[in-house]
Amino acid sequence: MVTLPDLSSRELQAICMVAECGSFVAAALTLNVSQPALTRTVQRVEKALGVELFHRSTRRVETTAAGQEFVSLANRVLADLRISFENMREISDEQRGRSIVSAVMSVAYTQLPGIVARYRESRPRIELQIREGVHGTVLDDVRSGVADMGITYIDEVPDEFSVVSLGREAFHVVMPRHHPLSVESGVTLEQLAPYALVSLPREAQTRRLIDSYASIAAVPLRHAVTVSQFATVMQCVWAGVGIAIVPGGAVPAALSADLVARPLVKPALSQAIGVVFLKERGLTPSASGFLAQLQSDWVQAVPPARARRTTRGKA
Repeated sequence: MVTLPDLSSRELQAICMVAECGSFVAAALTLNVSQPALTRTVQRVEKALGVELFHRSTRRVETTAAGQEFVSLANRVLADLRISFENMREISDEQRGRSIVSAVMSVAYTQLPGIVARYRESRPRIELQIREGVHGTVLDDVRSGVADMGITYIDEVPDEFSVVSLGREAFHVVMPRHHPLSVESGVTLEQLAPYALVSLPREAQTRRLIDSYASIAAVPLRHAVTVSQFATVMQCVWAGVGIAIVPGGAVPAALSADLVARPLVKPALSQAIGVVFLKERGLTPSASGFLAQLQSDWVQAVPPARARRTTRGKA
């Protein structure tokens, strides 16, 4: 039987903080301990493991290859410990706890705030933390234990995740109200070819899907400006930088910014959206309650035909 090193959660936190800060001084200040005490803790862990975790220099502390592997493991262990302790607290008092939800930006900026508000009406002592990102970062948040669950696109999700479907989002084209394409009831990829697009980065799931369909249709799209946030997309479109292809969840934000949205047709693109969480970890009671709220309150984006329409002429 292999003898495991006797390491405490405090020691794991110390190692992770030194790696994050890249400095014993900064890590000691964050942990509210003296630098010599922190140094002794790190040395004790290194001795127990039999490897060097950090390269020390006068300017910065660099994490070794072994250190990077151990820090990754330590973060997962600490995340699992946090979830376990919170589960125990919630068993004794179901109205107290914390849930961390990671969501793609089209959801975080539109439907999610209203759902959070309704959830907290009946659970005012539950703390919710919302993290916004692209599809890949949402999966990473859940996988690493940073988030209890993720709201993201579920057409292609690794088998390690449990998936709860919420519906599908159709893609729309967002543009200023006096844009030439605003008179159309629907916009095709071919019609977009002459116009500059404001787009998310290449690694974003929505961008990959759009580029894939454009390639199949042999339509060269002009990704003129790339930004990392949907809020910036809307501001750029409003300023006349270009037009944008966005998932349906972002349509309400476009309308509130005094823009118009038309469905993308021929082909009509859509993607499934839902909730993901790790099969091996499950959900805390508070996270399960939030999932139930999501399933109850989730609605598809208002189609442009039912949204306010604008006419060409004076604003």
